[in-house]
Amino acid sequence: MDERPFPLPVTARQIAYARSLALRNRTNLPWEVQQDRRSLSAWIEDQVKLPPAPINHLPSSKQVAFAERLARIKRRTVPDECFRDRGLMSKWIDGNK
Repeated sequence: MDERPFPLPVTARQIAYARSLALRNRTNLPWEVQQDRRSLSAWIEDQVKLPPAPINHLPSSKQVAFAERLARIKRRTVPDECFRDRGLMSKWIDGNK
């Protein structure tokens, strides 16, 4: 009698927690999972084990504007790879002040 004849409804706290995990991991919360308490619990357990999705590593618009201003003053160009990584952009700015 492990299987119940009807699914138990999910709780509001379960849904709220599952949505926060979906945002953290940048994944979709499937509709089918939201219909049963046990399947939602299993989905939550799987999502908790995953590491959070990586944070955006692109440079900010202020960094880009400042780097371009420095490049004009120094009559240089900002390397293309700096536009893909915040850390590289920061290092380029520090080296060209």
